[in-house]
Amino acid sequence: MSETRGARPIRWAMVGGGRGSQIGYIHRSAALRDRRFDLVAGAFDIDHARGASFGAELGLDPARCYPDFAALFAGEAARADGIEAVSVATPNSTHFAICRAALEHGLHVVCEKPLCFTVAEAEALQRLAAERGRVLGVTYGYSGYGTIEQARAMVAAGELGEIRLVNLQFAHGFHSTAVEADNPAIRWRVDPRFAGPSYVLGDLATHPLYLSEVICPELKIRRLLCARQSFVKSRAPLEDNAVTLMEYEGGAFGTVWTSAVNAGAIHSQKVRIVGSRASLEWWDERPNQLSFEVQGEPARALERGMSYLHPEALAGDHISVGHPEGLFESWSVLYGRFAAAMRATDRGDAAALAGLRYPDVAAGVAGVRWVENCVRSADAGGVWVDYR
Repeated sequence: MSETRGARPIRWAMVGGGRGSQIGYIHRSAALRDRRFDLVAGAFDIDHARGASFGAELGLDPARCYPDFAALFAGEAARADGIEAVSVATPNSTHFAICRAALEHGLHVVCEKPLCFTVAEAEALQRLAAERGRVLGVTYGYSGYGTIEQARAMVAAGELGEIRLVNLQFAHGFHSTAVEADNPAIRWRVDPRFAGPSYVLGDLATHPLYLSEVICPELKIRRLLCARQSFVKSRAPLEDNAVTLMEYEGGAFGTVWTSAVNAGAIHSQKVRIVGSRASLEWWDERPNQLSFEVQGEPARALERGMSYLHPEALAGDHISVGHPEGLFESWSVLYGRFAAAMRATDRGDAAALAGLRYPDVAAGVAGVRWVENCVRSADAGGVWVDYR
């Protein structure tokens, strides 16, 4: 990532993420750190006047605040100093069309998850990104924590022994009642027209799932079983709670509990990896610590930034040990990786690209594939299905 810090910032735009958008604020805070990106244009809102007003607040040229993504891409393509990359922070139903148009205009893309509704759409974007030689990244924003890199390195080094169990959860309680009735920002998430075939499976579960794939890249799902429920009945057919069981090739077993109705819980996103001699556990509410439990020894908490960690876990540190890093730092690390990948792609540096790991289009396809298989299992009555 450090190679990008002295480089000219990548000219960057956003689609969505306008005034009042928490996720838009996170994108800008992460991308603009260390001036890896320079926000020069945008189509921030479906209401053009409101979006243009917001762009002015950000200090953008009014001529570069566009009414929609099509105008943005066309207008910027006509400029010598046009954008080189775009981030998509809009409802799920728009991701495919916006990403496709951006790639067709030769832009690098960072997209919110899920990448799109179906595996067929996701694979079409994957092919297009390859054809155009562009980066298409997905914002699995928790993957920038150094403690996740530490877990990956420990598994790779065999410190846990043979991996037997993967227990994942993301189960908050903030939607345990029909809060969407009075909140449009939530309402679209429980409407199949905008959210797609799932609610919490696509919105929440893919986060810890991706983390497990980072930590245990050798594990491949063989089959799964999913049962999903709509405890707030108005959300049906979309689920607000789901349990998924997974059998991996080689014999390991996984569970995923995903919920928006876990009353009283804040986030409760946890990843626990159980091996034959030791276990690891990471909790996103305490992301600077990684629990390491060796059978027959006292449990220990590995602290972010300490010299005893693997080098990979220290590479993205912004501040010294003892100062807690949080979600903004994780996203900043992620955007640093996106920038490095874009730079390497632009100069045709295959060696540099091979040394980078970030949530790319393949990770986006994998997330859509997992949701599609879960929905297929659940809609068949909660049965085991071969993973495809």
